Amino acid sequence: MQDSVKMTVQVSRSNKLIYLVDDDLMQIKMLASQISYFGYTIQSFVTIQEMKDALLQALPAAILMDIAFPESEMAGVDVITGLYRSIPLHPPVFFISGNHEMSARIQAVRAGGDAYFVKPINISSVIDALDRMVLGEDREPYRVLIVDDSILQAKASGAILRKAGMEVTIVTDPFQVETALEESNAELILLDMYMPDCTGMELAKVIRQTDLYLSIPIVFLSSESDRDKQLEAVGLGGDDFLVKPIEPRHLVSATSSRIERYRQLRSMMYRDSLTGLLNHATLKDRLEKEINRASRQSTNNDIAFAMIDLDRFKSINDHYGHPAGDRVLKSLSQMLSRRLRTSDIVGRYGGEEFGVVFPDTTAVSASLLMDELRENFSKICHRSGDAEFSVTFSCGVASYPQDKTLEALCNNADQALYAAKRKGRNRVEVF
Repeated sequence: MQDSVKMTVQVSRSNKLIYLVDDDLMQIKMLASQISYFGYTIQSFVTIQEMKDALLQALPAAILMDIAFPESEMAGVDVITGLYRSIPLHPPVFFISGNHEMSARIQAVRAGGDAYFVKPINISSVIDALDRMVLGEDREPYRVLIVDDSILQAKASGAILRKAGMEVTIVTDPFQVETALEESNAELILLDMYMPDCTGMELAKVIRQTDLYLSIPIVFLSSESDRDKQLEAVGLGGDDFLVKPIEPRHLVSATSSRIERYRQLRSMMYRDSLTGLLNHATLKDRLEKEINRASRQSTNNDIAFAMIDLDRFKSINDHYGHPAGDRVLKSLSQMLSRRLRTSDIVGRYGGEEFGVVFPDTTAVSASLLMDELRENFSKICHRSGDAEFSVTFSCGVASYPQDKTLEALCNNADQALYAAKRKGRNRVEVF
């Protein structure tokens, strides 16, 4: 690749644009259609030069690159090696190949490849890799609440954390903490030890008396050097004690590690281990909160709730094995997560059932979207060994304010789902 690429390439990139490079037209059409069902935008190239020309205009979120081209058996590896030398901010690269040999894999790794997929390609594995490498870059920033009566000290700490990419809310009045916690949805409280109206230890005890905040990390930040008092503070509800003045990198490190553990703990408590979606209890809790929110609104208070069930899922497990069934469940969860709005709430209802809460959405609008997803999902090619198969789902939709309670919404969505099953499956019905 010419050196001029380094000067003209745009480093800003769409987080869903994928370059797909393969001289096999059938392969490229199949991959492009399959990956696009999960919400990615595919730009396909059958020659290496076409891909090079496109890189002069924009840098994709990732490159899916075949290894063998007419130029040579390892031409794909060679061009990526040149790309990595020419573009400092290069995208992740996933190689695809019919070559199983370890020598080819080693060369791909040396070229900077992030993954290696052997043909015939398992689409679910490709989507897993794309989600990790592409969407993983768009993680929500850590959210911190700083409680300190000194506005100068609070702003100084806040500036350090904001520079590290965190969202920071500052409170100088300890009696405003509860409101700030609700509004900021903080994942860690950075708490001063001594304040005029109450101590940090007293405030920590008050916070811990609310079930909702039992697990949120509380880190004391104070000039207190007495080790006994530090241990007392931690014993009364704190998770750590940092002594002022503190090095910026130490503050960032202590805050980040605590929030990361907090997120992992919450994920284990509230998410399904296989799909990563909300679990049954959390999904219903979020639906109830949306109903309560909508009941307080005078207008635009529609909520649609969709229940999804994979058709003949037991036969998939019986015929292809439970690992293949798990991959199907994960594929559906990936499609729902990628294709729905960030405001929509997706969860695994249980077994092969899923639920979706659509805030500010009518039943008709939700059913049209679910019908589009149903059609796309039925076209996804799943693999088990050498076998290929497709799967469909049925869906039932109910809505608020037609159904005014959590129980009514769930029951009526379930009734609509079973109506879809009775009418032949692979369809969407509205209660």
